[in-house]
Amino acid sequence: MYYDKKYSNNIMIEEYTKKLDDKIKELNSTRVFKKITPKYDLSWYIKWSSSIILLLAMALTSVSGFEPLNLILHLIGVTGWLIVGMLWHDRALILLNSIAALIFVTGILIIYYDYS
Repeated sequence: MYYDKKYSNNIMIEEYTKKLDDKIKELNSTRVFKKITPKYDLSWYIKWSSSIILLLAMALTSVSGFEPLNLILHLIGVTGWLIVGMLWHDRALILLNSIAALIFVTGILIIYYDYS
């Protein structure tokens, strides 16, 4: 049997140059999903700004001396994600961020009104 390396390399190159969508169609699998989250709409801007605010709040939490500010930023971030959850009708996001907002409001009230 004759093995043509050049022909084999061409097949490999063609295989790698197929578009991802074509490969997904060929698989005909229910396990392969395309991204369905909206892009560049209101929820997209809210989720990314809320994520950045939450990261900043976490960084401030790791540094001592920013106690009221880090809780306020956390509250703003989880409130943003709560709004995203409502826009997406996502119960998990709504539940998680509602409880988180309640926890952060409690923490803010404890700091400002000295509830001990």
